[in-house]
Amino acid sequence: MIRKLLFILCITCVVSVFSQQKSVNKLVASQNRYNSITNISFNSTNKQQVIISVKNVLGKNVFLKKVMAHKGKNTIRFDRNKLKSGIYIYAIQTNNTIISKRFVLK
Repeated sequence: MIRKLLFILCITCVVSVFSQQKSVNKLVASQNRYNSITNISFNSTNKQQVIISVKNVLGKNVFLKKVMAHKGKNTIRFDRNKLKSGIYIYAIQTNNTIISKRFVLK
């Protein structure tokens, strides 16, 4: 009986850990080829502090900003004036989630 209870408790804990929803989603970078601004957008499920970062392919941070995201769609302006052409990784980080994608500057 105790083994069954421990087994059920263990399964319940594993299911609850793996079924947690992400607190941010739909990360998108939209570039305007006529100016140096890239808008990084994401959805947040609640009000929370997030860290937006952009790294080059060598892993060096070229942009880092902490912002307070509100529930719903959020947009951060990223000025890419001084960056060379190439591939960059942009990411958003919360207390329990990291989402990253890449974009190409021409």
